[in-house]
Amino acid sequence: MSLPLFILALLCTGTFAQTVYRKIENYKVYYGWARNYPQDWMILRCFDNEGRNYLLMVNPQTLETKINESSFYQIKPMTVGQAREFFKSTPYQKALSKAEKQSVNIQDAGIESGIPKQTGISLTADLCPSHRPLDKRIFTDIFTEFKKVERPVPIALSITGIWMRQHPQDLAWLKQMQANREIYITWINHSFNHRVSLKAPLKENFLLEPGTDISYEVLETEQAMLRNGLLPSVFFRFPGLVSDQQLVYRITGFGLIPVGTDAWLAKGQQPQNGSIVLIHGNGNEPVGVNDFIKLLQSKTRSIAGKQWLLYDLRESVDEEFSEAP
Repeated sequence: MSLPLFILALLCTGTFAQTVYRKIENYKVYYGWARNYPQDWMILRCFDNEGRNYLLMVNPQTLETKINESSFYQIKPMTVGQAREFFKSTPYQKALSKAEKQSVNIQDAGIESGIPKQTGISLTADLCPSHRPLDKRIFTDIFTEFKKVERPVPIALSITGIWMRQHPQDLAWLKQMQANREIYITWINHSFNHRVSLKAPLKENFLLEPGTDISYEVLETEQAMLRNGLLPSVFFRFPGLVSDQQLVYRITGFGLIPVGTDAWLAKGQQPQNGSIVLIHGNGNEPVGVNDFIKLLQSKTRSIAGKQWLLYDLRESVDEEFSEAP
């Protein structure tokens, strides 16, 4: 490969390669405004790594997240209340507010769908702790179906800290698919431990289990992502889709948007245009994966004609709330 082509290849893959932060220190919630002309960002976290200070930020218009050195920005520290007020007219803040308004239900609180006019769905796959290997059919099949009309194919993966620890080879395989521009992954925080009891009632189960350290479940997962070269998004999915109002506000207090689903395929829920579809990619739910593959096969002609597509979760939520008053 000639030098100019080699440089071009690096530039093309750069946006898909996330830095690995191996020596994270002083990782904490930190709110504020950051500006690097012409873009304003909302700061969510700050941390040190190998002697440099970094910020995890969100573009409140597009919901895109980014990590960069703090020295590159003009910064104004804020409380969470001040930051939300400052950015209150943005899609990001509108999505947070809607999630809080839908916080009463003990199951499936948060954003459940994108905009209905979309001819397609946003696909989310959960990677809960499991001894089974990654169900790779999901990823190979969506790439095969969409490669001629949509590449990379967007998918959102809800990932747990335990799954990252137990499945390094599967994680490397996913990262390679992204590096090859076959898929584009939005990484959703799904808690670190994802504890579950087969006997406890929902109000005392999953993250509602007494004694659960919510800060650890959120922030330790983010740090595990960063150590593995993953870019945290502004989305959070409750384990078991179980929460209460207090827990929802705890999560939005971290600047994270709870994401539910209106189409959990393994439970027989049928997706509509704009649906946020849920399947499990951890090998524990072959029924849901089989249903999704059948759905793909039924849409082959529509996919070829660009009449049925997979949508980036960030764009689905962004567009919905860009249109909201």
